[in-house]
Amino acid sequence: MEITNVTEYQALAKQKLPKMAYDYYASGAEDEWTLNENRSAFSKILFRPRILIDVSKIDMSTTVLGYKISMPIMIAPTAFQKMAHPEGEYATARAASAAGTAMTLSSWATSSVEEVASTGPGLRFFQLYVYKDRNVVAQLVRRAEKAGFKAIALTVDTPILGRREADIKNRFTLPPFLTLKNFEGLNLGKMDKANDSGLASYVAGQIDRTLSWKDVKWLQTITSLPILVKGVLTAEDARIAVQSGAAGIIVSNHGARQLDYVPSTIMALEEVVKAAQGRIPVFLDGGVRRGTDVFKALALGASGIFIGRPVVFSLAVNGEAGVSNVLKMLRDEFELTMALSGCRSLKEITRDHISTEWDVPKPRL
Repeated sequence: MEITNVTEYQALAKQKLPKMAYDYYASGAEDEWTLNENRSAFSKILFRPRILIDVSKIDMSTTVLGYKISMPIMIAPTAFQKMAHPEGEYATARAASAAGTAMTLSSWATSSVEEVASTGPGLRFFQLYVYKDRNVVAQLVRRAEKAGFKAIALTVDTPILGRREADIKNRFTLPPFLTLKNFEGLNLGKMDKANDSGLASYVAGQIDRTLSWKDVKWLQTITSLPILVKGVLTAEDARIAVQSGAAGIIVSNHGARQLDYVPSTIMALEEVVKAAQGRIPVFLDGGVRRGTDVFKALALGASGIFIGRPVVFSLAVNGEAGVSNVLKMLRDEFELTMALSGCRSLKEITRDHISTEWDVPKPRL
């Protein structure tokens, strides 16, 4: 079967993967209301296309933290990629690099920062979970820096793991042949079997619940890398992120895997963008499956977007070529959306190119 859009990879991945692995990637927290909303909320935003504009040349390139990327579509951190495909994070890194975009490596990757760096050049960020043992954190950050990673994406929405009932039912644990590669030498690389979710137990034992804004300041004392705060959903926290010296904000609900009944990220985006007041860039993570979704996020003020599940599902189906195809399909669809909306560059995408249910009706002239 020819794959014609990003969503089709999910059903194929479900056929291919063991149930425990597929459920881990696919599921959300509790009722999965936010999981569904992350997708469906995009349909509440409609286009106001402008016509008769010369769109023979379209430039999708942009910069993130001063680094040039080919398009505003980047790869979000997702854990345990070798559970999807034997090449795991290596394949994802090569696909991102070939597409000229950024990849974020998860703390809980099944390949280490050094291994990912060894795949060749590419713009890479490191997603950080803060462990109770701060020496572990400092060591990890130093290793990421040394391996040429260009930013730290600090996950701030996970003092405790969300209640993911599929993982509880499956007694989720990492397959025996895999480890959390970044922690292997620290005796933190293995996840024990538990009588609920092995990952939830691991988080309860290792991740620091005391994490607060002062730790964002602390992180700046141990690294010169810019810090992206990942997991902001409110104006209040956006303002504190700016004050705390964050280099950027990632609007994220952790793929709807933490607190259920938080808004979709596309619905939270505008509030955060307005609060940031252009002082630092705001990115969107969650629910993007179409080029139209990318355009809507940028029209609402995002500087770029991150994709997570489409990467692991396409990786499961076809390895590096699958991830490359997802990036290509999103790029092509985004270019088409720009052309049909009358936008030739990202700076031409404005709030006036979309309408939402909460807009004040425009006066009829």
